[in-house]
Amino acid sequence: MIVGIDLGGMSAKAACVEKGTKTEVVRIATSSSDPAKQTISSLAHLAESAAEAAGIPFDSIEAIGVGAPGIVDSGAGVVAAWTNFGWKDVPLSKELSELTKKPVFILNDANAAALGEATYGAGRHFSDCVLVTLGTGVGGGVVLGGKLFEGFKGAGGEIGHTVIRAGGRKCSCGRRGCLETYVSTRALIADTVSAARREPQGALSKALRAGRKPDGFLLFEGLDMGDPGAEKVFQQYISMLGEGILNLASLFRPQAVLLGGGISAEGERLLGPLRKYVDERLTAAEYAPLQILAAELGNDAGILGAAEFARQKVGKDGQN
Repeated sequence: MIVGIDLGGMSAKAACVEKGTKTEVVRIATSSSDPAKQTISSLAHLAESAAEAAGIPFDSIEAIGVGAPGIVDSGAGVVAAWTNFGWKDVPLSKELSELTKKPVFILNDANAAALGEATYGAGRHFSDCVLVTLGTGVGGGVVLGGKLFEGFKGAGGEIGHTVIRAGGRKCSCGRRGCLETYVSTRALIADTVSAARREPQGALSKALRAGRKPDGFLLFEGLDMGDPGAEKVFQQYISMLGEGILNLASLFRPQAVLLGGGISAEGERLLGPLRKYVDERLTAAEYAPLQILAAELGNDAGILGAAEFARQKVGKDGQN
């Protein structure tokens, strides 16, 4: 049995995992105001709580896997940089291992989610797949030949920071025109609100004036209401996301691209037009077709992926 931990900016959650099946998930709050050592101590208690919730002795836990935000050097077991928490070169594996007396393996949280989906979720039937998560930012991970691709010192796979429009929108990374600035939930909301303002008599504008709070689903409500501005935003969104996926196909040629994050809940309403856009432009499509699917594991992907990463490192064979 292995403990998988998904560390985030507001909370951390954990569960015991065996053969892709997790036990009850336990959670703790996290805060950027806490020193790194305090957070790591809390993670040690969280791992113990996961075993307790599963009804098993902590002594029977073989290893711990942690998906952590930021740039993570999994080989060294170090969080090289987590800007939101001010972490720099934090030896998370070593310090958590000392507290728990267990082997600890860490990786980037988006990579953990990708590995979880590739092993136990929508990508389980493919040897090569890419996860793209559409949230406040755009993240994801790459699995090739059944193995996670991390790049040099774990700094690769930054899907959201591939540029699709040179000199375009300013990104938080310092560059311009990154995919994230066009297809994140934040970008989608901003574009939808801008479209509403341009058409004060349109359905979107009326909905906002009536008190509708803007979120990632407002656009789709605008489509239902026949708002022409919503249709323009949607077509732009499909083209930008489609170009991002085509770039991934050119780089890695996976069998499947998996879409996660809140917007993916729109299902075929999003996936259908996106597939059409990509299929019409994909080179060598007949020779190497590309599937675009919704991710399946939701919030469990990070826990399962972190546990799977640790399982691979300790040489277990518990794959489904």
